[in-house]
Amino acid sequence: MNKELIKKPNLSYQIGEQKAAHYFHSLYKQVVEKSYVQTITKDIQSWKRNHIHHSILSFISRGKGKPDSRTYHNYIQWLNYTGKLDNYLDRSISYIFMRDLGKALDSPETQTRVKRVVDNLKNQLIHSGSPERKTNNEMFSMAGLYRMAQKEGIESTLIWVFNKLKTVSANIPNGMDAENAQRKLIKIIAGVFMNEMEEMGDELSAEERSQKLADAIRLGYSYGLTYPFIDDLLDAGILSIEEEKQYSNLIRTSLITGIVPKLGNWTGKNVNLIRFIHSELRDAFEYITSSLRLETRQKFFELAYVFFHSQEVDRIKDLSNPTYTNEELYIPVILKSSSSRLIVRSVINAPEDEGIDNRTFFYGIYNQLADDFADMYEDLKDGRVTPYTYYLKYHDQRADLINPFEVYWTVISNLIHEVYHSDSKACEVILDRAINGLKRYKERMGRDKYKEVMQLFAAGNPAFNRVIQKMVRKADDVDFFDKLLRDHMIITLRNQRNEQEIFKDTVESIRSEINQFLKIHKTKDVEPLIDAANYSLEGDGKRLRPIMTWVMGVNEYGLNRSAIVPLLKSLEYMHTASLIFDDLPSQDNASTRRGRATLHQVFNVSIAELTGLFLTQKAIEEQASLDQFDSNIVLQLIHYSAEMTAVMCMGQAMDLNSKGKQLTLEQLNTMCFYKTGLAFEASLIMPAILARVQESEIAALKKFAHHAGIAFQIKDDLLDVEGDTNLLGKPIGKDAENNNSTFVSILGSEGARKEMWEHYCQAMESLQEIPRNISFLKHLLNYIVNRDH
Repeated sequence: MNKELIKKPNLSYQIGEQKAAHYFHSLYKQVVEKSYVQTITKDIQSWKRNHIHHSILSFISRGKGKPDSRTYHNYIQWLNYTGKLDNYLDRSISYIFMRDLGKALDSPETQTRVKRVVDNLKNQLIHSGSPERKTNNEMFSMAGLYRMAQKEGIESTLIWVFNKLKTVSANIPNGMDAENAQRKLIKIIAGVFMNEMEEMGDELSAEERSQKLADAIRLGYSYGLTYPFIDDLLDAGILSIEEEKQYSNLIRTSLITGIVPKLGNWTGKNVNLIRFIHSELRDAFEYITSSLRLETRQKFFELAYVFFHSQEVDRIKDLSNPTYTNEELYIPVILKSSSSRLIVRSVINAPEDEGIDNRTFFYGIYNQLADDFADMYEDLKDGRVTPYTYYLKYHDQRADLINPFEVYWTVISNLIHEVYHSDSKACEVILDRAINGLKRYKERMGRDKYKEVMQLFAAGNPAFNRVIQKMVRKADDVDFFDKLLRDHMIITLRNQRNEQEIFKDTVESIRSEINQFLKIHKTKDVEPLIDAANYSLEGDGKRLRPIMTWVMGVNEYGLNRSAIVPLLKSLEYMHTASLIFDDLPSQDNASTRRGRATLHQVFNVSIAELTGLFLTQKAIEEQASLDQFDSNIVLQLIHYSAEMTAVMCMGQAMDLNSKGKQLTLEQLNTMCFYKTGLAFEASLIMPAILARVQESEIAALKKFAHHAGIAFQIKDDLLDVEGDTNLLGKPIGKDAENNNSTFVSILGSEGARKEMWEHYCQAMESLQEIPRNISFLKHLLNYIVNRDH
């Protein structure tokens, strides 16, 4: 690389290194003198008055009535019930204002903003988990986030980031923690979003506000990609040594020149992964740099280089090397932990603020040391060099090594009294966080392991350690919402991934079984029609409708599998008949269906029409053979089925009559519900009829089917414009060719996506009224809006 080009970034790093060295040496002096011991001990004596309670009420609140803090909704409701929620949220939001926004808590403006956030968050939290508000979404579910996005007018951006997160998740390689990667990415998006919310003020118009928030989400995603696809990837050991060098050089060149180099010929086994990552990071980098103003551009590149280089300095360290100095261990930690947060302000073009910059610089190592303490044994196992792993390995051999646990408490003392000028609120929040971190570690590692760790790291200060451990045992009200949310998010992402795999396995296994019994056995009277019917049935159909019936009927209502086989067959026969009619030259005139030639092209139009009629009657015959159920219930089911078939025919007639006409959105919704939604409804209502479920549940199922069916149709309309013919098994562009009114033709692609997500939200909300395991229907809905065929 050109030596002149590298001079400026290296100079930026050297300046940062000098500042970090000055900070470290001030900390080192306090560690050696142990001045932090008396200071923190005195702080704790004041602090503990709010956290060690001896009343009967306190004993009861910490006893049986308190739920596990990992049970997200129950814990929030318990905090509210016991009157602890306000303080809980106040310390949590105050902490975020310090950590992520670089704010001083003694500022009246900050206090006002914290209170506003706390009030809004409390209102949303106590209602999102309230049993009385069944139509509310969980706040941080996709539906809940979309509802919040609607209020800000940023739905399109949220849809964009949903799709991006899905793509990233699908491309996280084996060997990396997919849930943790997603969590980090979401956390960065939220951090950039919060910074923008804080910076933009209240004087903007609604349109300006929406644009800034939309930009913040895209910028957050663009910056956040660096965590899974640079930091985590280079730490994971997935790339070969040669690939790591190539990749690091590519990143370094981008930060020095401001231009992402072409990938060129990648020499390594991970070429497909690197191609994807290169494409995504290039787009992200170009989006960030195109958004930068002239006055923040230089700052961004300086900080980005310092961040990357300090990570590289740490990454190449070898735990088997016994000669690293204290400076070598701590200075890169100070640099990377501060620059990672300072970058956010440059990304959103925030103006220079010396106070915020200084507080963020001094605060970073506090967070990093807390994280390194929590992860020390995982890091040790992976051979990573951190102040904790290095001390673990070499404390017996190196008397000069300073104890990172002592550095941690020194940083806390320095923050409280030098950075936040002995502000009581800052002291309260920082000590809350420190004691909470030790409590969580003790709970996770177990009492014996925790004791072993403390014997090593706190051995030099037995009196101080006794004070700390008493707080760990007895202090209450030190937990934080971001930790609760982190745990909830990890559990949710993991559960969703597991549930998604179960959903896929369930669909495939049931689909395979259904395919075994769909074939109609030949009889001489109608042999040509049976051949034609079996040709259509043998196509690669999704079988969604009978699968829905199977899952609800067998898994939820407890119906006998063999008893409902006739119903499963009838649903697929009816659906296949509707597709045969739909493909006819008089209707959509389609040439392919399910990856094969349509029936009327293989046989002829007359046979196709008769086959459709034949399958319709065959469906009724199957329904009439539900002989393991009460005959009156079966008659009720057949009556319902006939009604739905008639209405679906009306929907198709409306579709045919609409060609060349501009329908209203209301007319289109009605038509699509008749064409698609009713088939979904029938798949859910028919097994419910056989199981004799309550009318209230049937009403909820109908509501779900209504919105899920329309969402399905909108996705079909979008795929007809944007889909892949090979994946769809049919040509795209047929709607435009046939002059059909669709959600895309009426609303445009962006408007159609918004409408689809609106129906998604309403369908999700209706599921909360169904008193059963709704996991399958939830993932079915996710499949509907995310499918590619």
